[in-house]
Amino acid sequence: MKQVFKLYLLGVVLTLFSIFFGLMESLEGLLEGPSPGSAWTNRGQLARAEGPRGLPDHPSQPKGLR
Repeated sequence: MKQVFKLYLLGVVLTLFSIFFGLMESLEGLLEGPSPGSAWTNRGQLARAEGPRGLPDHPSQPKGLR
């Protein structure tokens, strides 16, 4: 029973470490900012690039179905 509890605690500790290191890596990436040639863009760049969105243009129905 003690061995099972030790394995459980080891799993919890390893999970917490992986979460911690994942957060550190993401924070490091946020602090550095995207590189100029990076494929990642932030929300402001996307909003400026796309422009306003309207309803899509629908083709008119064929004359036989009216």
